[in-house]
Formats: sequence, structure tokens, C-alpha cells
Amino acid sequence: MTHPLKGKVALVAGATRGAGRGIAVELGAAGATVYVTGRTTRARRSEYDRPETIEDTADLVTEAGGQGIAVPADHLDPAQVRAVVERIAAEQDRLDVLVNDIWGGEHLFEWDTPLWEHDLDNGLRLLRLAVETHAITSHHALPLLLRRPGGLVVEMTDGTAEYNRDRYRNSFFYDLAKTSVLRMAFALGQELGPRGATAVALTPGWMRSELMLDHFGVGEDTWRDALAQVPHFAISETPRYVGRAVAALAADPDVARFNGQSLSSGGLAREYGFTDVDGSRPDAWRYLVEVQDAGKPADTTGYR
Repeated sequence: MTHPLKGKVALVAGATRGAGRGIAVELGAAGATVYVTGRTTRARRSEYDRPETIEDTADLVTEAGGQGIAVPADHLDPAQVRAVVERIAAEQDRLDVLVNDIWGGEHLFEWDTPLWEHDLDNGLRLLRLAVETHAITSHHALPLLLRRPGGLVVEMTDGTAEYNRDRYRNSFFYDLAKTSVLRMAFALGQELGPRGATAVALTPGWMRSELMLDHFGVGEDTWRDALAQVPHFAISETPRYVGRAVAALAADPDVARFNGQSLSSGGLAREYGFTDVDGSRPDAWRYLVEVQDAGKPADTTGYR
């Protein structure tokens, strides 16, 4: 089917850039109506002070074949989130897919810095942005999603449950945030499963987000130039790759088999057969374990 999600309605919370934008666009390419939320608009930037806007994302959704609708919202404000859901209910009377992708913590955590030396205000702000926002959004959105059977909730995180279980992830606050989201998906699975809906945790691999490309001083067309600095960046993927993972899950009539589980873009690519935009199929988390973490030279043979 060219548009397997035609007639479906999605809310991608935190869709200004990165994975959220990639997910929104791929849901649009599958025919969905996609409400995209975030704090950065063409009229007002968030604390990130970056140029990407939710209006830009909505336009990309529409260009891809869906209907993109931008709604400004701070997901730490329950009243704003409630207003978003009330608007979706009034305009669509349904919600089929909820993607909790709110994050906003890149500038708040300090790499390899112990808890007692980490800026406390920044750490607590990170936890609020990464965890509290997801809970607020689900609290208000799930009653609408549960009006019809078959709804899907995707909790976006960094790292699979298996990978994060045995590895310290950058800092106390980052580690706690990303592990908490994994558990949120499991808990939601327990609550949603008996009610006819599905919740999963999903992680991209090493994603070439706008921030990551800027960090290396490259663009999407020249990203391989960064391999001179970080050879393992060869396993990286575009935000559209994890977007295709979400679209595949949303179109799967048997998605309930994944309820409560931790999934990855690379693992779902093997399951559903989709590729990244360049036709490759990166399997970042297997690569990280078997190559990068094992101290081997960068070599993506057999991993993309």
C-alpha cells in the first residue's frame, strides 16, 4: 500500500528537529495526519536557539504526502498539552499514534561528570524535560487514543534495554533519563495492552540529527567527511530511518506482539525490510557492541 496510514491521526510530541521530525515526515509519507508540537516556532525560538521550527516540520509532512499541523506547546505545561489533545479531539475525533519524543537535554548534561560535580539545576531540568513531559503528554493523550482499539504509543529513548542495562550512559542524569523512558514504555504496555493498545520503547542508532551534523561541521551531503575525526560515525543513520520504523509499526496490524518491548531502528529494519534514505540498513546497536565497544577498528561491513 502506498499510503497505509491514510485516515490515521498521529501526535508527534517534540517534532521540531531530529528524530521527531524524521518520524513526523515518515508518518506523513505513509498518509497520516500528523500533529507536530514543540517550543520553537517561526515567531519564537526556544532555549535551544536553533533555526528549526514546528511549522517547517509540518510543511515537510505535507510535502511527503500527509497532512502536517503545527501546534506550539511546552510539554511541561499540562494546560498546554491538554489544549493540544482537545484540539485533536475536536478536529479529528481520534488519535491512533502517540510519539513521545520530547527531550531538549543536549546542553544540560555533562559528559563523564559524577553526580556530585554535575550542575544540579541542569540535571533536574534534564529529568523534567526527558521524563516528566512524557508522563504529562501520555496522561492527557491516552484517553483519546483509547477511544478506538489498535492505538500505538512510541516512547523515544537512547539505547535498548539490553544495551543500557550493563552500560553507564554518559552521566547520572542522562543515564537515569534514558533508562526511565524504557521503563515507561514497559509500564504503559501493562496498562494499555489489556485495553487494546500497544506501547513500545524505540531508539535510533547514531543519528545524524541537525545538532550532530553541526557538531562535526558537516551537512547531510558531506557527513562522511566526519569519519576522519570519528571513524565509527560510519554506522550513523538519518532521522528518517527511525521514522520509517515508527511508520512500519503503526501500519502493522500485529504490532501488539511488541507490547512493552524495547526496539531499535536497525532491528525493526530487519523485521520489516525498510532501509534508510540511501538504501542502506544500519544496525548501530549491534555494531556498537561488536565493533566499537569491543575496541575494533571502524568497519561497517555486515552492519549496514
